[in-house]
Amino acid sequence: MSTPGYQKQLIATKLAEATVFPILLSISFSHLLNDSIQSLIPSIYPIVKNSFHLSFAQVGLITFTFQLTASLLQPFVGYYTDKNPQPFSLAIGMSFTLAGLIFLSFANSFEAILISVGLIGIGSSIFHPEASKVAYMASGGKRGLAQSIFQVGGNAGSAFGPLLAAIVIVPYGRTHILYFGVLAMIAIVVLVTIGKWYKNNIHLIKRKHSKTSENVHLFSKKKITLSVIILLLLIFSKYFYLASMSSYYTFYLINKFGLSVQNSQIHLFIFLAAVAAGTFIGGPLGDRFGRKYVIWFSILGVAPFTLLLPHVNLFWTTILSVFIGFILSSAFSAILVYAQELMPGKVGMVSGLFFGFAFGMGGIGSAVLGVLADHTSIFFVYKVCAFLPLIGLITGFLPNIGGRKIIQKSFSS
Repeated sequence: MSTPGYQKQLIATKLAEATVFPILLSISFSHLLNDSIQSLIPSIYPIVKNSFHLSFAQVGLITFTFQLTASLLQPFVGYYTDKNPQPFSLAIGMSFTLAGLIFLSFANSFEAILISVGLIGIGSSIFHPEASKVAYMASGGKRGLAQSIFQVGGNAGSAFGPLLAAIVIVPYGRTHILYFGVLAMIAIVVLVTIGKWYKNNIHLIKRKHSKTSENVHLFSKKKITLSVIILLLLIFSKYFYLASMSSYYTFYLINKFGLSVQNSQIHLFIFLAAVAAGTFIGGPLGDRFGRKYVIWFSILGVAPFTLLLPHVNLFWTTILSVFIGFILSSAFSAILVYAQELMPGKVGMVSGLFFGFAFGMGGIGSAVLGVLADHTSIFFVYKVCAFLPLIGLITGFLPNIGGRKIIQKSFSS
């Protein structure tokens, strides 16, 4: 006969292993709001380029500043919060983003724009590691699915940003960025609620660490280090190419096909919507078949489409951009969960490292590609970037981990 104490413990155990979908959907929604705000930055590039008479290199520097502040702090935030959980840091990070939006709407110089996007970047560096940890805590063992739900919110937000910019900012001016502060305030309210759940369920992250600890013993430290280096190279490939699309795709369409700024933003929205759709696929497929195969398909599989893109008309450019966005975006959730399984017990640090590196590569990519565009042409940039997915060949050196069998094994102990 079971005691009431035992029954309570059993219920708590079942709850700990259940996927908490309300929290996953809430953190995904806040990710949507966060990245909708962030995606306004590249969406206003044509406006600020004309208003402040900027070169492509200066446009790249704006992205570089944002991505640098968004990337450098993330591993340190993750490392610190692994040891000292900060449930309400999510709302604090969004407050930095709100401040950056306000500054950006009234910025009257190139330097002021750099300060504004830097504040938004700091908000991002606080948000992503802890938000990814919340998704991990609420996963109930379905870590790939949880990361995909979290990530699809961000990519959906990245897609909506250019569309909102085309509707609100392009016709009415950059000062209307201020209205998007409402999104930041909504996000703060949601994140305070998530913070309360996080505070009451910190034991979940500790419990999951102990259950997955056996994975770290499957490989030597040398093998783990090599695998992390390979994963970071794959992130480099993915985000350098995405930098070419997010920062310069509108310029490419305007210069090559004579589109208006608004029409080019709509085409950017189509690409980013495909990115959002593809994001959801990678995590669940990784849970079922193994992360390595999803990573391999996502990075290397997109190469035929990127190689064709610079040589086709507008119709096929749009079609190819959908395939590129959909396939390429399926990699990140699989890469992140793969890395978390390589280094269990360091969820925040791993999330911060990979989100930070992704942002950093996006920023460096934008700056480098901007200089390249100034010295050659925007068309040459796309011809060079077309070869980046071939780096996906090195995925073959990754060991096989993850997938349904390993997850079941780790949760049966």
